[in-house]
Amino acid sequence: MNIPPARRDETQDNYHDTIVVDPYRWLEDAASEETHTWSEAQNALARAYLDALPARERIQARYTELMNYPKYGVPRKKGDRYFFSKNSGLQNQAVLYMQQPLGAESKLVLDPNTLSSDGTVALTNQVFSRDGRLLAYGASSSGSDWQELRIRDVDSGTDYEDVIRWCKFTGIAWRHDDTGYSFYYSRFPQPGTVPPEDQTNFNKVYWHKVGTTQEEDVLIYECPDQKELAFDPFITDDEQYLLLHVWYGTDPKNRVYYREAASDAPFVRLLDEADASYNFIGNDGPLFYFQTDLEAPRGRIIAIDIRQPERANWRELVPEQEDVIAFALMVSSQFVIAFMHHAHHVLHIYGTDGGFVRDIALPTLGSIAGISGKQTDTELFFSFTSFLYPPSVYRYDFTDQTLLLLYGTEVKFDPSNYTTQQVFYSSKDGTRVPMFLIHKKDLALDGNNPVLLYGYGGFNVSLTPSYSTNINLWVEHGGVYAVANLRGGNEYGEEWHQAGMLEKKQNVFDDFIAAAEWLIANKYTSSSRLAITGGSNGGLLVAACMLQRPELYGAVVCRVPVIDMLRYHRFTVGRYWIPEYGNAEQSEEHFRFLYAYSPLHNIKPGTVYPPTLIMTADTDDRVVPAHAKKFTATLQPANGGNNPILLRLEMKAGHGLGKPTAKIIEEESDVLAFLFDRFHMQA
Repeated sequence: MNIPPARRDETQDNYHDTIVVDPYRWLEDAASEETHTWSEAQNALARAYLDALPARERIQARYTELMNYPKYGVPRKKGDRYFFSKNSGLQNQAVLYMQQPLGAESKLVLDPNTLSSDGTVALTNQVFSRDGRLLAYGASSSGSDWQELRIRDVDSGTDYEDVIRWCKFTGIAWRHDDTGYSFYYSRFPQPGTVPPEDQTNFNKVYWHKVGTTQEEDVLIYECPDQKELAFDPFITDDEQYLLLHVWYGTDPKNRVYYREAASDAPFVRLLDEADASYNFIGNDGPLFYFQTDLEAPRGRIIAIDIRQPERANWRELVPEQEDVIAFALMVSSQFVIAFMHHAHHVLHIYGTDGGFVRDIALPTLGSIAGISGKQTDTELFFSFTSFLYPPSVYRYDFTDQTLLLLYGTEVKFDPSNYTTQQVFYSSKDGTRVPMFLIHKKDLALDGNNPVLLYGYGGFNVSLTPSYSTNINLWVEHGGVYAVANLRGGNEYGEEWHQAGMLEKKQNVFDDFIAAAEWLIANKYTSSSRLAITGGSNGGLLVAACMLQRPELYGAVVCRVPVIDMLRYHRFTVGRYWIPEYGNAEQSEEHFRFLYAYSPLHNIKPGTVYPPTLIMTADTDDRVVPAHAKKFTATLQPANGGNNPILLRLEMKAGHGLGKPTAKIIEEESDVLAFLFDRFHMQA
């Protein structure tokens, strides 16, 4: 395999009296001709390799067949209208529909497939006015986190001329009063008005009246003395209060400000210490309900009377329990709380006095993938899924306590031949870690099965059961799919999260390595038949584990990875991750533990590394492709064996947001063909 050469230069940095070389920093300049030429050569190498794999065409045909089933979103009620999304099967983007009333003939609201010829424009925000007559929606191109907001008249199917720019991770809150249709939103500065490094700082909240230009929008709130704070505006169901969810990067500790919705008075900083996570659930006039992990790492429900907001007056309604509160909302003037029980969901109803009311029985071990309902509603909608069962949408009626399957679906796959089990294994320090295993019922434990091990381990993200076409195709060809619930997630609350962040990040890698060792020791597989995969923070995971234990794996799939842990915070929204990872430039302590595991800085020349497929996208503005490119440029010449080290570069795609179905099929067919070839599996 002729590896495209990458020029090494003499770039280096001094981190707290330690010199660190960075010979491929020039690859950070995505616009340079040299970077472009090298990237094209790498992608051509990967394409030639992947396209020649004998099973690829058959895998793509089967993957397409498995993907071709209807996919429904959770209905959301506005006035007497119900809105939901549906993908008929192989549409690049799901289409937005309305029923009035529920069950009536569906009316098209917005088809994002008409916004581009190749399906690379996706809807990222969909917020309806109270009466359901207007839709404010965000559109993102080529997977970018940046979006433009537009407004659609639902009845006429036409858009207003309004265009709102410079939005990323924005909230939208419709206002309902005699001013006409208007809403609050948050955005970042117009490019060119701040230095490039501040493009995702100085977030502000504005008020926009429908039918006016963005230049006429009214500034509602800003905090220039704390430029890294950002704001999500929302209005309470009773429309009495405008609240701001105030966040700092990915830190789960947030703040909450409020004012009366009809007022122009300054915001009251109700929760301003950033000492815990506070998720607003609902309110009864001035009595605000929150889900919080303050003094309760697994979560509890509290009430704060804003007329007497001192902590001494706070009331605990639902105390911390053994299971973690995954999320909570108010429907029919009751708390609907989803708990995580060993990384899968259970659903309970509590009264506003904190008393348990009843369970809502779920179909099997699985996850609630989406949920909707308002305080005054008497119906709740949710989507339920598991590893072998695609999402199905249910309606729960609070009046007669019945659960109805609203939208079911079938795929060309018989799950009755397969099983899902949960096992527990010990990590390096003795911590008990859960892992899901999906495989054929008659699996032989002979140490020869191909296993695909997936993990994430960070940012409070919990890996509960979720459906995937990849799993279907993998297990029907004799594979075992394993999901390890590593520290760094929220499966067991904030303590579990904190045990896998900052200086404790090595725990996450130890958990993943221990999962691989358990699978081998228990005869599910052998090192030569074990593949590991992960994306984003999970890409960091598999890269670090591959470098620490290269002999342990038969293949590695490293997706959109964070690789350069000394400079990650310098790119796009990387500074959001500092609470999770640390900052090597500002802290010598942080530099020491980041440098110890940073994949870019722990590649050892002459080591035989396993076959590795590194994947990124040219317009990824969350984890910039420079991470994957520098990793490839460093790893290829260091590899002491003949195993392929490939860089797959997707065009007109980002971090994964809104990726069209056609690109998903192409990408996953490449991944599975790569693994089938390495493990000599028949397609």
